[in-house]
Amino acid sequence: MKKSTAKKILIETKMNYDLNLLQDMYKKMLLIRRFEEKAGQLYGMGQIGGFCHLYIGQEAVVVGIQSAQIEGDSIVTSYRDHGHMLACDMDPKGVMAELTGRKDGYSKGKGGSMHMFSREKGFFGGHGIVAAQVPIGAGLAFAHKYNGNKNVSITYFGDGAANQGQVYESYNIASLWKLPVVFVIENNKYGMGTSVNRSSAGENLSDRGEAYGIKSEIIDGMDILAVRDAAIRAIDYCRTGKGPYILEMKTYRYRGHSMSDPAKYRTRDEVDKIRKTSDPIENIKSLLNKMGVEEKTLKDIDIDIKSVIAEAAKFAQDSPEPSEDELFTDITIN
Repeated sequence: MKKSTAKKILIETKMNYDLNLLQDMYKKMLLIRRFEEKAGQLYGMGQIGGFCHLYIGQEAVVVGIQSAQIEGDSIVTSYRDHGHMLACDMDPKGVMAELTGRKDGYSKGKGGSMHMFSREKGFFGGHGIVAAQVPIGAGLAFAHKYNGNKNVSITYFGDGAANQGQVYESYNIASLWKLPVVFVIENNKYGMGTSVNRSSAGENLSDRGEAYGIKSEIIDGMDILAVRDAAIRAIDYCRTGKGPYILEMKTYRYRGHSMSDPAKYRTRDEVDKIRKTSDPIENIKSLLNKMGVEEKTLKDIDIDIKSVIAEAAKFAQDSPEPSEDELFTDITIN
């Protein structure tokens, strides 16, 4: 097939997507982008303490996968987690309040960025220990299978975590017991400041699942429609009792590993090139334009989202800090 013909077919396939679905995914990606930008500003103002890992650039991964989920599916991830919270419809006000250490946050201001949970939304946390969430995700999948509810565990981890031993223990037990878990590798090319090419042997991280008989795919994580299509395949595979599935998302983060990272291990040209050619939000925005959505409509969406984020920031700033009485609540002391 000629390259031009293949490209034409791809565009025609994308045009078959429901316009309302595309707009909804655009809104969610933009919500995450604007939230993270505001979180970065608040961190710079000293209103967010500790660690803060931004998701800017990777929005298509979690939004695309979330669009294929159903109620009751569970989500667990690592510390770059604000996007995952917002994608599963956790309230931006509660998320921002937790980031700023306020009483009205999801963990009453005591957990911060890495320790927010919402059982109601099926979000079982962003975990600070590298790869610690992977066996938790397998455990959630075991619970789904044990309870016979046909739900799936979506377990996210990064390229740095992919080298940890507990990942392979989780692969083994998930395959052995045919657990309904989708392992999502968010390969953003850098584990902290180390390029994946310098830290990980082999061409693709997802290939490692072959030793355990786990089916896998490699996806352009900057293309939300490719992400959604792959998520539908993977989740359906797991939901029908066939066992685990690995999705390796080739994505990219625009900011440093955390707010304290100057990211000197890569060039500005590298980042700018990805922004110009592969930005997930600009890609879907361009598609919406081709489908007849006017630029004014898209700008109005952005204005509305900025208003939501401004309200979330004000809510967080107005929320009181937790009292001393909260110091030992919600914990177990032996």
